[in-house]
Amino acid sequence: MGAYIARRLALIIPTLLGVMVINFFLVQFVPGGPIEQVIAQMEGQGNVFGGFDGAGADVNVGAIEDERYQGARGLPPEFIAQLEREFGFDKPPVERFLHMMWNYIRFDFGDSYFRSISVVDLVIEKLPVSISLGLWSTLIAYLVSIPLGIRKAVRDGSRFDTFTSGLIIVAYAIPGFLFAILLLVLFAGGSYFQIFPARGLTSPQEVWDQLSPIGKVLDYFWHITLPVIASTISAFATLTLLTKNSFLDEIRKHYVMTARAKGLEENKVLYGHVFRNAMLIVIAGFPAVFVGVFFGGSLIIETIFSLDGLGRLAFEATVARDYPVMFGTLFVFGLIGLVVGLISDLMYVWIDPRIDFESRET
Repeated sequence: MGAYIARRLALIIPTLLGVMVINFFLVQFVPGGPIEQVIAQMEGQGNVFGGFDGAGADVNVGAIEDERYQGARGLPPEFIAQLEREFGFDKPPVERFLHMMWNYIRFDFGDSYFRSISVVDLVIEKLPVSISLGLWSTLIAYLVSIPLGIRKAVRDGSRFDTFTSGLIIVAYAIPGFLFAILLLVLFAGGSYFQIFPARGLTSPQEVWDQLSPIGKVLDYFWHITLPVIASTISAFATLTLLTKNSFLDEIRKHYVMTARAKGLEENKVLYGHVFRNAMLIVIAGFPAVFVGVFFGGSLIIETIFSLDGLGRLAFEATVARDYPVMFGTLFVFGLIGLVVGLISDLMYVWIDPRIDFESRET
């Protein structure tokens, strides 16, 4: 097992490198960069994308078609050269990429272009919010889906199975962001009830400081209830059906029939024999559930509920073309996803010791 873990850890490096290479060179062809952002702010446009989506000031395309940067006509070349040196764009893209990856290997992500703070400090500040959302959503999805999936498998074809299958299909069909908006409208003071807060992970600082330790815990769960429910709904549906189908496949096998023929109680058959084998495929889905919530869920849900997490940070950095924050968060997301995948394989062995990854050829 030690050799297998070492091989998997070694594969993390080329995988991360591939992700960073593709995204770095794709960004080179996307219009609008940090220099354009600075120029747009100087001209009072506020955002360089105003010229591309038609929401900003009128742009004379013919007047800037020979310019290297959007809106740079009339600015001194020395000023543009100074901006290029400041952002590191006076070097070729390949050299910039190699320099960036050398720093990333040492977990030196540099400083934000537009904030007076290092990327590491930003990630450390925002990461607990995204991890909190991802872990709670994944935990609740498994706690609900596994018992429900087992119940559906045992009562396959019954009214309970049919009714819950209908609910699961509806839950799976609802996009997470749309369900989040529905929760806001219904329970966060949108049009009906004011039960839960509409934004933030905790109450304002002046209120938070006056709460007792128990009050702070309750306040935290009060704020995170709606975001967690919105993040869990699609994972809940997928895991429930996965658990049911996995149990059905195992229940129909000969060793289960033999165990029942020997007079074993049904609970011992289900949880002593079937459970361990059926849970393998469910555990295999753990990285997809956690990373799905952590990546896609954190971006959308954090934005809707105004949670100051890593997903929202990455989104804002992408819009602002804050490259150090963009690629720093991408590196962290990729690293977490790969590590979670390795943890999933180790859980295979913990659930079923018969699995031996050591003998697998790579």
